[in-house]
Amino acid sequence: MGSQKGWGVGKIITDKQMQAATAAGDIWLIEDGPRGTGRFVGRLTPKGERLFYFRYANSNGERVRLPLGAYDPTGRSGLTLRGGRERAAELSRLHQSGVRDLREHLGLAAGDAKQRSADIRREAAEARLQAREAEQAAKLAHKRRISVRDLFDRWASVELAPHIRTDGKRTGRKDGGASARGHFERRVFPALGKVAAADVKKVDLMAILDVARAAGQLRTANVLLSELKQMFRFGLTRELVEKNPLETVTKRDAGGANVERDRVLSVSELDALFKALPLARLHARSELAVSAVLGTVCRIGELMGAEWADVDLAARTWHLPDTKNQRPHTIHLSDFALRQFEQLAELRENSPWVFPNARGTGPVDNKSFGKQLADRQRPPESRLKGRSKATEALELSGGHWTAHDLRRSGATLMAGLGVSGDVIDECLNHVIESRVRRVYVRDRRPADQARAFDLLGAKLDEIFSGRPAVTNVVELGARRAAQS
Repeated sequence: MGSQKGWGVGKIITDKQMQAATAAGDIWLIEDGPRGTGRFVGRLTPKGERLFYFRYANSNGERVRLPLGAYDPTGRSGLTLRGGRERAAELSRLHQSGVRDLREHLGLAAGDAKQRSADIRREAAEARLQAREAEQAAKLAHKRRISVRDLFDRWASVELAPHIRTDGKRTGRKDGGASARGHFERRVFPALGKVAAADVKKVDLMAILDVARAAGQLRTANVLLSELKQMFRFGLTRELVEKNPLETVTKRDAGGANVERDRVLSVSELDALFKALPLARLHARSELAVSAVLGTVCRIGELMGAEWADVDLAARTWHLPDTKNQRPHTIHLSDFALRQFEQLAELRENSPWVFPNARGTGPVDNKSFGKQLADRQRPPESRLKGRSKATEALELSGGHWTAHDLRRSGATLMAGLGVSGDVIDECLNHVIESRVRRVYVRDRRPADQARAFDLLGAKLDEIFSGRPAVTNVVELGARRAAQS
């Protein structure tokens, strides 16, 4: 009967026993019963097979084990404990009825019995293989079921974090995804951060977008929609989710179509603004920032992140090595713009940043400046707690204005002074849309830019002082007229 170890005789065989660890030799489990009725037997082999037998005494008094099948607690690829026991009970009743030679009675020759035993072993091995594959598939599926927060972290590390391509250009976002993370921390993670990304449905995400829309934060709703769609598209490409739940959602369903701002401060409004600034109780740096944006037509984020290492007052230049469109840009400082930077230099407190934050650990947050301007353009009854009491100090006749409107207003002044559109684009550091110009025309026209900045500075000086500025810069339009 081969190597036999671990014989165990008990009143009843249990699933726990059948699922126990195997040993170096066979482990036999024999269920107790009345004499002459045969025995229900379980076997655990060193290879991990778990088999059932019915043991009985034949007409010669020899003990015979008749294979019943492999054990499977689920019953899908073998016999459950109950099923094996019921099969043994049928054979026991047949044996007790007088059929002593069960194998012969059932038409199983010794060779057939061996073949049946081999078949059982093969079936058991296949069942074990299927079980292992199912377990591995389940583990892999569980590993792929990452949460919304984990999906965001993976998306941010791959696509939002700045990386340098082989051509030297940057991919990802300049802030490394800090702005997007802020949106998710405030609006997405509290509701869905721990939910499996694969289980998130459109209704869950629309509920978040609807909160922003109901609060009148339409642009926020659109930005959040865009970021969520990008994140789920990233997950779909990597088979972390089966679909993008927002694929059919448009801005119309979130914050509505974007309305391009066209607010430009008129000359009279700029005059009023210059007069109002000293009374607005702005921080000294913020007051100078208003004039600096006008005089350099820079993006507010670029000004707030400026470093003194890139400002050369003697050469009258401010170099921007890393801009929104990944194109370095050097701004010529007119007399007007130079004065703003000179006054900012007087406020410098041993910091590398032109606009350091309160802790001195980095530049001030881009939104801080915008909030200061907005707080001074609201009705007194709408004043936010802890904010400026000068709620109407910067209100202008043309209505609400933002920091970006200053950039647009400066560019508009340039156009009114006869500066050509292509030169204004260079001053604004706009990427040229024409592929031919972008590829073949590499001249940034620094001399024309410098003249344009000086014209703008002279005009701002004129508005600021209320009288024509003394300058040797001829308006470009006037020069062309004189030459014609």
